[in-house]
Amino acid sequence: MELSLDLLKFILPELLVTHFDLVSHKTESGTLHLCFEEKKDTPKEEKHRILTAHVFHKEIIIQDFPLRGKSVYLHVKRRRWLDKGSGVIVQRDWDLVAQGTRMTIEFAAFLKVLGQYENL
Repeated sequence: MELSLDLLKFILPELLVTHFDLVSHKTESGTLHLCFEEKKDTPKEEKHRILTAHVFHKEIIIQDFPLRGKSVYLHVKRRRWLDKGSGVIVQRDWDLVAQGTRMTIEFAAFLKVLGQYENL
């Protein structure tokens, strides 16, 4: 089953679909795992440097909105670049995970609102 980029744009955060490549996906035990790697495109704010794609950060796993009764986990690998001139490691500062959670910001906000309705 091939997941279409157009379909992903409807169900995943725009930042993820725009700046990361879906490299694999699998369903096991009622859970959907989507694996992403940050694209090789150098950060626009670092265009003044000569950068080469270097290594990835350790993969993070983020829980997202359930789909069709299945749990969804996003496996995300952020990229680091090496500045050829100075030898400095450069990376983007992403805000993918809601603070204090392992969930996407949108999913955490949804659960927070849902919790307010349950207390009525």
